[in-house]
Amino acid sequence: MAARIELTPTLTHCIETKARQEFLKSKDEYMRSGGEDEQLEEKIELLRAFLESMDFRELRRQSEEYLTEGKNVRFILYLQEGKPKYEMKVDQ
Repeated sequence: MAARIELTPTLTHCIETKARQEFLKSKDEYMRSGGEDEQLEEKIELLRAFLESMDFRELRRQSEEYLTEGKNVRFILYLQEGKPKYEMKVDQ
């Protein structure tokens, strides 16, 4: 099954920061596991591709609009045809 990752930015930690934190955490877990966890490999690859290819200024602009209104924002990351994609969901 393809990896899907949910990240929840805040006003103090934008989507880029959350993605970097999750990337580093996953890399550490992978190294501790002895490098034999396929799900972690997929997660790391998805986060790497996301970090390398997204326009974070635009993602921040989109999400901060809702965050300043007190709403919760979630980004669901996934790969589609080898390219990182996302859905942004806003909870009241």
